[in-house]
Amino acid sequence: MARLPRLTSAPVLAGALVVFTLLAAGPLQPFDERFQGYWAKRYTPNWWQFLDSVPNAVAGQAVCLPVLLAVALVLAWRHRTWHPLAIVAAAEIGFYVGIGGMKVLLGRSAPIHGTGGGFWDGGPIAHGLYGIAYPSGHAAEAVLIYGAAAYLILTYAGPDARLRRRLTWLVTLIALQAIVVAFYLGFHWPTDLVAGLLAGGLVLRLIVNGDRALTRRGLPFGWSYDLPGRRGRDSEPEVAPAPTPRPQPVPVPAAVWLRTSPFDLPRPSVQHLRPLTAQWSVRTPGTPTHRRPERELQLH
Repeated sequence: MARLPRLTSAPVLAGALVVFTLLAAGPLQPFDERFQGYWAKRYTPNWWQFLDSVPNAVAGQAVCLPVLLAVALVLAWRHRTWHPLAIVAAAEIGFYVGIGGMKVLLGRSAPIHGTGGGFWDGGPIAHGLYGIAYPSGHAAEAVLIYGAAAYLILTYAGPDARLRRRLTWLVTLIALQAIVVAFYLGFHWPTDLVAGLLAGGLVLRLIVNGDRALTRRGLPFGWSYDLPGRRGRDSEPEVAPAPTPRPQPVPVPAAVWLRTSPFDLPRPSVQHLRPLTAQWSVRTPGTPTHRRPERELQLH
């Protein structure tokens, strides 16, 4: 797992996309002709319309954009920031300008309008929307749009490793489903689908890197955020406040407790107390004497 961030870095994805495009424009064209086919109409003619309307639409703008927008609106309202909506705008601009510009620039025709999948043979001028097949827009959207939604959730959820793994697997499954369904329907050359994954991952990586760089600068207008796991490298770590000591009971002397207890009785007034001595029978001066009647011992 430690090598995954390096394999998905912007330089690696950009280099892989350039090399794969050169291969798709030359050595890989015979393989595109061999493996491309309208397999859904051939093997499941009663299901190809359903596959086009439901599974293939999951990676389309009509489905993935509302999902991303819903996630962004919830997080923007909960955290009182425009930052999630800025990520939505960046993802859409990256898709139409970056991936759409690459489609128009290369001008590869779809299988329905050409053989061999040659680049610059037809293009959008000759075939319109069917002349911009490379890279696949559905495959790119599956990675870019759903990846942007996962990035927003992870950004505001903190460094949760379990949630990160689940979202990574979810985006991966959506991307695999998009390319498998598109290949089975035969709308793209096989190399279009692989290039779509690389292009979508590259645009997503550029958005994430740019967002993190802007966040470290602390821009105003609700763009910057300060959440666990998203602090700048130069920021000082927070010092946890010292815990407040709990009050300890104060020992109370027994005499005080006896005097303040609800069973406290008035103290008796005793005077002329003397310590007990051997001469306990000696009369205390000032006390009256009482004579006792003498009794004679009678013997019977």
